[in-house]
Amino acid sequence: MKSHFLDDETITDNAIHIPAIGLDLKVYIEPTATQGRATLIETYDAPGFGPPIHRHENETEVFHVLQGRYLFEVNGERKVVQAGETLTALVGTTHRFVNIDDETSRMLVLISPGFDATCFFSQLRDVMADGIPDPVTLARLGAKWHIEFLGPPLKVEQ
Repeated sequence: MKSHFLDDETITDNAIHIPAIGLDLKVYIEPTATQGRATLIETYDAPGFGPPIHRHENETEVFHVLQGRYLFEVNGERKVVQAGETLTALVGTTHRFVNIDDETSRMLVLISPGFDATCFFSQLRDVMADGIPDPVTLARLGAKWHIEFLGPPLKVEQ
């Protein structure tokens, strides 16, 4: 799968690409810049893609949609979130989302406290190099980062 970014070399040069989950990601603010209080990333999600359902032991995530539409599921409740809207997944909540738009959707994700997103997503890319890994491999990575992977990504409902 090719990158979902437009032809902006400054973005693609610094992006983390994870084709197995249709994700291109850019880290804008590392936790070192906020004394560990927050991290800011931007995601570009291909239509029909999103992460497996998971829960963070330490972090709250605030999702602000910049472009497109997503279907989120937080603690079993589903909600469509579109450009200009924000949704929060508090620490410990189960959550996942899927891009329900016909084109790439984008969002900013504020993670608090800060989280080494560059390292985590690089490792996730490596374990997903051949597609979604077996649950044991994903659980091993998650344990290292205090993230519990609980099941598959959301699918676009027909």
